[in-house]
Amino acid sequence: MKKVFAACIAVGTMVAGAAAQQMQVDSALPNYTTAQGVSGSIKSIGSDTLNNLMTYWAEEYKKLYPNVKIEIEGKGSSTAPPALIEGQAQFGPMSRPMKGAEIDLFEKKYGYKPTELRTSVDALAVYVHKDCPLSELSMDQIRKVFSVDGPEMTWGDVGVKDAAWATKPISLYGRNSASGTYGYFKEHALSKKDYKPSVKEQPGSSAVVQAVSTDKFGMGYSGLGYKTADVKALKVSAKEGEKTFEANSANAYEGTYPLARYLLVYINHKPGTALDPLRAEFIKMLYSRQGQEAVVKDGYFPVTAEIAREDLKKVGLPVKF
Repeated sequence: MKKVFAACIAVGTMVAGAAAQQMQVDSALPNYTTAQGVSGSIKSIGSDTLNNLMTYWAEEYKKLYPNVKIEIEGKGSSTAPPALIEGQAQFGPMSRPMKGAEIDLFEKKYGYKPTELRTSVDALAVYVHKDCPLSELSMDQIRKVFSVDGPEMTWGDVGVKDAAWATKPISLYGRNSASGTYGYFKEHALSKKDYKPSVKEQPGSSAVVQAVSTDKFGMGYSGLGYKTADVKALKVSAKEGEKTFEANSANAYEGTYPLARYLLVYINHKPGTALDPLRAEFIKMLYSRQGQEAVVKDGYFPVTAEIAREDLKKVGLPVKF
């Protein structure tokens, strides 16, 4: 995990926000300037987690290019690969990396792999009601609470001694199987164990947080960007008895928070060919100061100029910063 996010440590300082931890955008990122000859239609199909962020980017892009039409559809990360394969979308946002089988299907049709762009960093949080006395869990406890690896549990089973809570069952909330967040949490938090049948599946990231905010004995997982004042994000340790870490930007970048991840956008780009202006300028805007300010606005953490340079080079775009 530390290797994954080592390139991000130098990005700005953390500032407390009402809904999420916020960051300064890397000062080395350029301001976006408009280009000539940009027109047409863009469709994005994929992650619900990235739905708001794709919408922010779309709004910014339409301000710059009023004649461009953009449609955003966020029904889950698993919808992105088939949409790219069938040519139904130009952008496939995903809150998890593509699986090997998804990449193989794409490569079978086009003869090359889809291109992965790292757009931002998220800390997946485990939420409880704001009045819950619990403040931390280990990854082992999380696995036992949410997966079939453990029994149905009460709050006392995770260390809550308050008599009003200890005997109450933990009411569980999560995402549906089309969600990249569902898949990421299963792989990284549950060690690939199946979810308990009692986990109440929600249609979106905000719906998980909303459910926990109205259920005093609820616990759920969702992106940190969806945090509200009515819920609390638990500190998490990698192992039982080890130090716990808050779900915040510094810990996500350093890799000490165990549930940090890149938020990705995939495109169909044949290596060695030039991108069309419509997609090229959208990607350049995404990695500009304006694009990464939208990341902060949505409650996620911006990528560094170093990551921006690396991913712009993946698609053959010039790097002048």
